[in-house]
Amino acid sequence: MNHWRQRMAVNRKRKARKQQSNVLQTLSAALKVNWERVQWARLITLCTVLAVSLSVYVATLWMMNRPIQAVVINGAFERVSAIQVEDALGLYIQTGFLSADLHAMRRQLRELPWVANTMVRRRWPGTIEVSIEEQSPAARWGDAGLLNIDGELFIENISHAPVELPLLSGPKGTEQRVAEMFFRVEARLERRGLAAVSLQLDDRGAWEMQLTSGIRVRLGARMVETRLDRFFEALDKVVAAQAEDVDYIDMRYTNGFAIGWKNRAPMNAKSRDGVKPHV
Repeated sequence: MNHWRQRMAVNRKRKARKQQSNVLQTLSAALKVNWERVQWARLITLCTVLAVSLSVYVATLWMMNRPIQAVVINGAFERVSAIQVEDALGLYIQTGFLSADLHAMRRQLRELPWVANTMVRRRWPGTIEVSIEEQSPAARWGDAGLLNIDGELFIENISHAPVELPLLSGPKGTEQRVAEMFFRVEARLERRGLAAVSLQLDDRGAWEMQLTSGIRVRLGARMVETRLDRFFEALDKVVAAQAEDVDYIDMRYTNGFAIGWKNRAPMNAKSRDGVKPHV
């Protein structure tokens, strides 16, 4: 019985090896190239066409990638000079017409002071065309900074800031917040024929603004939007008729406000006696 089992096991192993051998032979036959059936003429023709096409492509790129002949600068400049632009692009225009990195040029130009937006493009046969849009200052920031209409501080230290611009100030990093507040208030003032010349946010978070008439408005740090609404209500009903005599308006009261007159004692409106203003 044992002898029979051993013979069966040997037969199974032989059968498995034979099947493996057949599989290998089949794969070898499938992968074997019948060189006699290869169409050499077509293969050589195809290779020749590919080689010629590649050569023409490379030669065309080489001919088109000629040195840059000129840089044309477009834009109405007041603060940015053509010399600054040429200096910024100096390294990039030493390359070829096609190999010039236009994206890098745009990034480099954006680093220049007073540059808001740029466009750089190629113009055949060898010109790089540059268009520049300058920043439009909307307000002064602190002692020597300038903000654009988006509230971005694009100049931190300018020697001569335009004095006709409103003056905004606040802790570092609050430029956009202060600018947004100013533009919202300014829109409401314009509807009344008024304007603000300054807006300040102090370290405690308290707001104070000054109008072109010289009136200072103290809003504090709490319920600022509610206090603003009350200020415009007081402006329309109480202050407008006597604006020339008003020194300041203090909105930091819970139930009302106080008016400081230029030649009179302060007057509390709609507030209880003895109540002091809040922050």
